[in-house]
Amino acid sequence: MRISKIILVIFLLAIAYIYYIQSPTTRENDIVEFSVARGQAYSTIAPILKEEKVIKSEIIFKAYVRLYNPKPLQACTYQIDRSWKIYDIVEELEKGCNFSDETISVTIPEGRTLLQTAEIISNKINSTKEEIIEVWTSDTFLDEVIEKYDYISDDIKNPRIKYPLEGYLFPSTYELLNEDVTPKYVAFKMLDQMKLVYDKNKDLIEETDFSFHEVLTFASIVEYEGILDEDRPIIAGVFYNRLEKNWRLESCATLGYAIDNWKSQYTFDDMAVDHPYNTYLYGGLPPGPGGSPSEKSIEAVLKPTETNYMFFLANVCDSTDNKTYFSETLAEHNAKGRQFNFRCN
Repeated sequence: MRISKIILVIFLLAIAYIYYIQSPTTRENDIVEFSVARGQAYSTIAPILKEEKVIKSEIIFKAYVRLYNPKPLQACTYQIDRSWKIYDIVEELEKGCNFSDETISVTIPEGRTLLQTAEIISNKINSTKEEIIEVWTSDTFLDEVIEKYDYISDDIKNPRIKYPLEGYLFPSTYELLNEDVTPKYVAFKMLDQMKLVYDKNKDLIEETDFSFHEVLTFASIVEYEGILDEDRPIIAGVFYNRLEKNWRLESCATLGYAIDNWKSQYTFDDMAVDHPYNTYLYGGLPPGPGGSPSEKSIEAVLKPTETNYMFFLANVCDSTDNKTYFSETLAEHNAKGRQFNFRCN
């Protein structure tokens, strides 16, 4: 009796397997375009394919891939039809990049603000900077974003935030289908990439006392303040120390964002500007990010260097010196300022 039940279960599983690999999610043609990042595997894109309603079952898709053993995925943009069966989908993915002559490459450097990002993209697609910003800040689009991505919450709707998606559009190089893609399409590509960074670091994020919104806010400060990657975890450690002692962060990154002017040196009048992003005036983290942080800066916030440093400075008078100089006391900090002649006289 037990053997017959086992045989029945195996038979039913086989029927289910055949059904799922033969059955598309829709009978009508419906093209889905999505990007695969470097290092991703079939197993890691399965949830994306399920979410995009390209496949019905992650388990069956992974089982088919395991049996079929296709070529490794290439990092590029794919177009998949929802009417395809699983073996059609895998066969298309095996082909690799399907870029056409119309494909456009756009690079968003690390640390750029939302406005700067929109400006760069507007030079590549048939939408103006103003049209891009209008879409990215619309309530309808923001509600769609919050619904689509688990790492984005209502935090982005804080009225004190300049631009809701500031810091969330991951800086990288993207391949766009053509000049006619929409601002929404571009934003989703960048948000998909941030989703990968979030998933990769999710356990570390949950170990902190910060929400992911706060992690991005913190990381955007580290991004601006640190030039060398090796200095970023130490800079993050300094800011952690200041937060623990209830000191104001006093970051030039937040001040520049507050006054819309990034300088090598700020005046006392600048530091007195009454703005929620001015951490010379207000304690704690600002309401939101002041630019798009790199993954290195996000990791620095999640894995800061434990240190007794409370101060740091950069040699703004010497453009060849990218090093950050750290101090434990204000006296030591001021002495280094005099040593490097930071007034550039």
